[in-house]
Amino acid sequence: MSRILIAEDEPRIAAFVEKGLSANGFAVTVVGDGHSARDYAMTGGFDLMVLDIGLPGVDGFTVLRDLRAERNPIPVIVLTARDSVQDTVAGLEGGADDYMAKPFRFEELLARVRLRLAPERTAELTVLSHGGLQLDLRTRRARVGDRTVDLSAREFALAETFLRHAGQVLSREQLLSHVWGYDFDPGSNVVDVYVRYLRRKLGAERIATVRGMGYRLDAVS
Repeated sequence: MSRILIAEDEPRIAAFVEKGLSANGFAVTVVGDGHSARDYAMTGGFDLMVLDIGLPGVDGFTVLRDLRAERNPIPVIVLTARDSVQDTVAGLEGGADDYMAKPFRFEELLARVRLRLAPERTAELTVLSHGGLQLDLRTRRARVGDRTVDLSAREFALAETFLRHAGQVLSREQLLSHVWGYDFDPGSNVVDVYVRYLRRKLGAERIATVRGMGYRLDAVS
């Protein structure tokens, strides 16, 4: 089991990431300040660190520089609310392996974590398929049988989540957190709205409503 260190001082985001990674089979430790992030990472007991830049004590840039100065090879994915080109360059030049701006989708973070933990894999899964539905993650194109379907970015993200959990019942809260990120309104009906959009484009019978629980992607012959 891979061990992941999360260095994030905002409890809501830290809990969101911790819950998602734990549910996907990772052992997760959370720290909330720069000094702890640096000390924990230096132990060598972790396989990857998710590092927020705006940490109290010392910021993420300093933590990263200190780790690389000590030749610590731990892969680091930087999370930050700063999305300027200068900050992106500073993070990567400082030794970060990847960079994500807030707000972010958990599915994207999970994909990047898995990629950094498996650098020897030369062929990543790029096409998801189930029951006649296909999503090409590189071209961002969807196909239903022999028909190409145009999906918006959010529709594509929702369809991707269903395909990654094909046959499983997903609650509205799960879909909100996976597709809309940690900054979602639990009382929103946006999931129901976008499920209707997908049904129109992909086929109404493809996404089943499970009363009182959520939605499930079914195979359609």
